[in-house]
Amino acid sequence: MNKGNTTKNNILASGLEMASQYGLEHVTIGTLAKIMNMSKSGIFGHFQSKENLQVMIINFAVENFTKEVILPSLKVEQGIPRIKTMVDNWVKWGNSLTGGCIFVSASNEFSDRPGLVRDVLLDHQKSWLNSLVKLAESAVKAGNFRSDTDVNQFAFELYSLLLGFHYYHRMLKDSNTPQKQEKALDRLIENYK
Repeated sequence: MNKGNTTKNNILASGLEMASQYGLEHVTIGTLAKIMNMSKSGIFGHFQSKENLQVMIINFAVENFTKEVILPSLKVEQGIPRIKTMVDNWVKWGNSLTGGCIFVSASNEFSDRPGLVRDVLLDHQKSWLNSLVKLAESAVKAGNFRSDTDVNQFAFELYSLLLGFHYYHRMLKDSNTPQKQEKALDRLIENYK
């Protein structure tokens, strides 16, 4: 990786952390320049606009998420073991960011705001939901879930559980959240066996 790409990745990593902590809208060329001890023009040269910066932070987060959450899960036996691994990986990934999962916070920020950032975020969220559908399909194929399983409903319920976990853990600071999340996941899986 050349120096320019290394610098850009360092900027994106700082932007991801900032977006996690304060929201994607708070990440600007100026705020990143201060954090990175760079000039605004130095940051601008990599991104050209705040919107491009925000889109690239989302894409950077997706790449990171794919490497840390999705790909390791695919190495695990399909079905329930893969589902549990994916959930564990998602929880760990969200906890690795100071403010938690950027996709949750950015979805709140941009849900009613038309534009490129929302469009990119929406595309990635649809892809994530499709991954959850495929998890359910793998559980059916493995014989862990009933053959008549509504895989879209499972994806909805699993993501709802993950969002609830995020809320209880981040907003409510409930110390029992990991145990509650594990119990809720076990009940959800049991419902589809």
